[in-house]
Amino acid sequence: MAATFARTVDILKAVAEPTRLRLLLLLARQELTVSDLTTILGQSQPRVSRHLKLLTEAGLVHRHQEGAFAFFRLGDEAPVHDLLLTLGRGLDDPEGLLAGDTERLGEVRHRRAERAAAYFAENAAQWDRIRSFYVPDAVVERELSALLGEEPLGAVLDVGTGTGRLLELLAPRAERAVGIDASREMLQIARAKLDVAGLAQASVRQGDAYRLPVARGSFDLVTIHQVLHYLDDPGAAVREAAGVLRPGGRLLIVDFAPHEQEFLRDHAHQRLGFSPETLAGFLRAAGFRQIRLRELPPANGRADHLTVLLVLAEREREGAAPSSNPSMLAAAQEP
Repeated sequence: MAATFARTVDILKAVAEPTRLRLLLLLARQELTVSDLTTILGQSQPRVSRHLKLLTEAGLVHRHQEGAFAFFRLGDEAPVHDLLLTLGRGLDDPEGLLAGDTERLGEVRHRRAERAAAYFAENAAQWDRIRSFYVPDAVVERELSALLGEEPLGAVLDVGTGTGRLLELLAPRAERAVGIDASREMLQIARAKLDVAGLAQASVRQGDAYRLPVARGSFDLVTIHQVLHYLDDPGAAVREAAGVLRPGGRLLIVDFAPHEQEFLRDHAHQRLGFSPETLAGFLRAAGFRQIRLRELPPANGRADHLTVLLVLAEREREGAAPSSNPSMLAAAQEP
C-alpha cells in the first residue's frame, strides 16, 4: 500500500539523521539487539536506545522482547522497505562508514553462528536418532512444497520454527516470513541460518504457540511442522493458528501418524502421533475446510518406524457456508 503524502514526510524526517539511517540500513538486513547495534555502530547504549525508541514510535522499527533481550527489526511498511532498498543501492560511502558497519555486522553474524553450532553439536545425537525413524527430511520437504503449489505464499508464519529450516525453504517465495519458537537456543540457531542464507524478509521471535505474538488475521499461510506432538492441547494451537490467518488463508500441519515409540516420551513428546481423523477434527473445529492429506510411510517399510502426515487446510472465507462433509478428509487423501 502506498504511503500518504503526510506519512511520507514523517518517514523522511525519521530517516534524516545519520545514526538513524545507519540503524535502518542494518535492520533492513536482519533483526538485531541493542548490544549488537552498539557494537556495530561504536556508540553508547543510551544513544542507540534513544534512536531506536524514536524509530519505534514512528512505526519504522518493530521491537519484541525475548527473555532479557529486546530484538529490533524493520517494520512491515512497504514504503520504508522501498526507500531503504533505493538508498542502499545508491549511497556513496567515500569514508567507509557503511562498509565498516557491514564488516562489524559480519562479525556479529559469525559469533551467532558459533553459538548456534555449539548448541547443535551438544544436541545433535538425539535429533539424529529420532530422524532415523522416519522418511528423510528432504522427502518431506519435497512433498510439502508440492502440496503448497507454485504460487507466491504471501505472508508466512512458522509456529515452533526450531532451527528455522521451514523459513529457509519458504521465505524465498514469501513477502515476509516469521518464525515463532519458545526456545531461545533454537532461535539462536535459526537466526544464524537465516543470516547465512541472506533472507532479509525472514525473522524469528520468541513466543507461545497458544498465544502467538502477531496481529490477528495477518498471514496467508501458517505452518506447524513437527510441533503438535509436544503440546498438551494441540487443538488449542490449531485454533490459535486459525486466528492469525486471513479468511481463505491456509494451515499446513506436518506430524506423525499414531505409533508406539514410547522412548519419544523421554524427548518431551506428549502425543505418540495423530490419526487423520483427529487432525481433521481439530481443523474443522477451528473453521477450516478443503482438508487435504498426504501420508509418507518410512522408506524402509518397517512397521516399527514412523509415518509422517502432511495436512493442508483452508480457513473458511467470510460469508461462506461452513463445510460439513464427513468424508472430506478421506476423499482428499493422496498417496
